[in-house]
Amino acid sequence: MEFYKYQGTGNDFVMIDNRSGEWNDLSIADIQKLCDRRFGIGADGLIKINSAENFDFEVDYYNSDGSKSFCGNGARCSVAFAFFLDIFEGNCKFLAIDGEHVAEIHNGVVKLKMSDVETISSDGNDTVMNTGSPHYVKYVEDIVNYNVFAEGNSIRNSENYKEKGINVNFVEKINDDKIFVRTYERGVEDETYSCGTGVTASALTFLQNNNLISVKVKTLGGNLKVYAEQNGNTFKNIWLEGPAKQVFKGKIDLI
Repeated sequence: MEFYKYQGTGNDFVMIDNRSGEWNDLSIADIQKLCDRRFGIGADGLIKINSAENFDFEVDYYNSDGSKSFCGNGARCSVAFAFFLDIFEGNCKFLAIDGEHVAEIHNGVVKLKMSDVETISSDGNDTVMNTGSPHYVKYVEDIVNYNVFAEGNSIRNSENYKEKGINVNFVEKINDDKIFVRTYERGVEDETYSCGTGVTASALTFLQNNNLISVKVKTLGGNLKVYAEQNGNTFKNIWLEGPAKQVFKGKIDLI
């Protein structure tokens, strides 16, 4: 198998050009092996770029445990990969597990339109919403020293969320237009350097609380920016912007 490795603010992915359908039958065990950091390539997830009628391409995303979901940073890396493959120029329209998306790329920075958020709910003092994947948002202090793994794992496996799982985001305000976000991701079952859908969910809570239309977001892997239009308790025209880079390419034997 020929593959490419991409990262978007430290969220890393194995990318496969599957427009010919050659890897349609890739098994969960294969995906787990390819994403394994000791016995495979190593990644937070695997993405197959598929052909899709009436779209430039399809993003077929898998977490490192083989489960499927939508991934914001993975989608941004997919746009960069598809651009590298000369599938489109400048702007694109693609299909993902949560529906249609559009995106643009300029000088290695990808701006991705996310799905509208129709429902934002509370869990005690914290917030829950779906930004393509389900997210729990909790504001904390001293985020640099916060035990993200232990607290995230506890919430993800709590009675309310253990069946379907949920991504858990911890947020601290840096200044009036910037926040720091750390995320425990389901499917990876660990903290990742960045999570695009988690950054988006966290940013929307900050925009809602501060009546803003954009916010800068610091993650362990780099900086992102989120734009959105608020209408009551809903958001539309949500955009996630940040770098997406090719790290290396190679070939691997699946046997």
